[in-house]
Amino acid sequence: MITNISIASVFVKDIDESKRFYTEILGFEAKDDITMGDYRWCTVVHPSQPELSVNLAIPGPPLSPELVEAMKRAQDDGGLNGLGMNVDDCQKTFEELSAKGVVFLQEPSERPYGVEALCRDNSGNWIVLVEPKEFTAADFA
Repeated sequence: MITNISIASVFVKDIDESKRFYTEILGFEAKDDITMGDYRWCTVVHPSQPELSVNLAIPGPPLSPELVEAMKRAQDDGGLNGLGMNVDDCQKTFEELSAKGVVFLQEPSERPYGVEALCRDNSGNWIVLVEPKEFTAADFA
């Protein structure tokens, strides 16, 4: 029986630069960094959720060359999803990350489910930051 989610992958352009971004800018901790032949397995974890590893992966085999090229184009266009993260204070997190050079597509905005901001990681992936609040389906009507 499945007990939890242990790994989420984010496709990045440069593993070393992304590892720095996720650890130095977002506050994650380095976990695994292993090279197996031509493949590099590099993960980071958030200190408050160490059971969930984020695999920083460059698009490549076993994906087809056509898919790899399409993914690289999507990265360049900023069209790949990244992670959704909860925050205690969306406005404060927005200000702290903006001061560190993080590019935001959307400043903190009220939503039925909380305060949300949208930024990009250093590979162009979307990151959604949410300061959650209680809601019901009626809040969306």
